[in-house]
Amino acid sequence: MAVLSIPESGVQIKNVSEIRSFFNARGIFFDQWLCDVEFSDSASSEDILKAYEKDLIPFMKKGAYQTADVISIHSSTENYDAIRAKFLAEHIHTEDEIRFFVDGKGLFWFNMEGDLIFNLLCEKGDLISVPAGIRHWFDAGEKEPFVKAIRIFIDTSGWIPHYTDSQIEKSYSHFKMP
Repeated sequence: MAVLSIPESGVQIKNVSEIRSFFNARGIFFDQWLCDVEFSDSASSEDILKAYEKDLIPFMKKGAYQTADVISIHSSTENYDAIRAKFLAEHIHTEDEIRFFVDGKGLFWFNMEGDLIFNLLCEKGDLISVPAGIRHWFDAGEKEPFVKAIRIFIDTSGWIPHYTDSQIEKSYSHFKMP
């Protein structure tokens, strides 16, 4: 269940159509896909991609996306603190950053010019597409992180983060995931 939060105004939205409308007004794509496959911890990336190919392949063709893989983060992920620090720093990408959450949860933060900073708690079944050039950061959580998501790009070079060095994310480090 996705939760949209605007910390500065104390707003929290849980209604999916309201979340979708909020994001559409800002040029950000949000959707929810049926996510009825349970995976063991040993499930391979190929198994996960195969399980969702009926939705993934048409989505990728429509958007001319060429590459999909699976990212899995959990409490025993090697170098998690360093990985988290990279995700937590505000950055942009040169192409859309798309994530489909097949399990777990994570918090996408958005810093769009002329708007209050907001975040979206993404969980199993949520699909988010952060447009190229949008300032954002991501938090899988300080304690007990767990994210299993399909990443979709046109080209792997689009995965490279370009950090803004704004340090704005530090102003929101106290925020607790809903």
